[in-house]
Amino acid sequence: MKQRILIVNSGGDCPGMNAVIRAIVKRASRELDWEIIGSINGFDGFLAEPLEIMPLTKDIVEGIHIYGGTILTTNNKRNPFCYPVKQEDGTILNEDVSDKLIYNLKVFGFDAIIHIGGNESHKISLKLAQKGVNIIGIPKTINNDLASTDYSFGFQTAAQVATEAVDKLVTTASSHNRVLILEVMGRDAGWIALHAAVAGGADVCLIPEIPFSMDKVIKKLKSRYSADGRGFANIVVAEGAHFKDKKGASISGNIASKITAALKEINFEADIRETILGHLQRGGTPNAFDRILATELGVKAFELVKEKKFGTMAIHKNSELTHINLTEVIDKYNKVNLSHNLIHTAKGIGISFGD
Repeated sequence: MKQRILIVNSGGDCPGMNAVIRAIVKRASRELDWEIIGSINGFDGFLAEPLEIMPLTKDIVEGIHIYGGTILTTNNKRNPFCYPVKQEDGTILNEDVSDKLIYNLKVFGFDAIIHIGGNESHKISLKLAQKGVNIIGIPKTINNDLASTDYSFGFQTAAQVATEAVDKLVTTASSHNRVLILEVMGRDAGWIALHAAVAGGADVCLIPEIPFSMDKVIKKLKSRYSADGRGFANIVVAEGAHFKDKKGASISGNIASKITAALKEINFEADIRETILGHLQRGGTPNAFDRILATELGVKAFELVKEKKFGTMAIHKNSELTHINLTEVIDKYNKVNLSHNLIHTAKGIGISFGD
């Protein structure tokens, strides 16, 4: 009888998800008696009646590594431990349906799950492992905020997209003597902003790890303009960045517009424009780095299943493929360390962090 592995995506989409699915399938095809099945739309597919699943063969995954998104689709609102269930009166209540998931795994003959996700997703992985599910995790997030792995696939592509945006904004800022503000993703970690600011040549980089002073930001911006008002400046700001001196409180959210408002409040002489990069960072073709990393992690995850090393996550640590127990993954958030060499480099070329 064939052994069956269920692949589940969860969380946001991310460049490289198709590459990791392809790698699992291609690695499994080199062994006898393995069958790979994909759950459609995260855990939804395996909780649906009837099941919404997709057999994954070499022919189906051929060439998908070059495409963004995921052929299985994904979502970030379907936690089986807090799952929206329609009641008889039509209302929706969140319920724990993990036992139904485990029942389906047994009834339909699945031997293991490979779960592709970020920090919140792998909290689900750990809880399922603790209930006896044979599960292997794969780290996926554009935010690069999983501390257990050197990089999570998707990050390098997102940083490249953000850098290209800075490149374009620099030219239009210089053409109009403007201050242009680019807001990027990253949640509570500043990795995308930091990489894009250094690679793209921004003048100011604002990240969650360094609460910023508008006085320091304004000082940097003014240094970019001559007495006759000519000059330009570019700011890259992470979505989770916040003021340290705005009326004595820490304020975050819609940060680009708040910086604009603060500059207009003091009648800053230059024109100011905002660009929120948003989901452009998630989409499109994964770059070579993310395709390779995703492929490595997919192969490793299958081999962890084969070796029955369940309750672990495949990782890339110190340039080596290895694995780590899921208990060591959760809640270890990978923020930018202020002693990181890239902070030193950025300051060395004159980028202001508003500190």
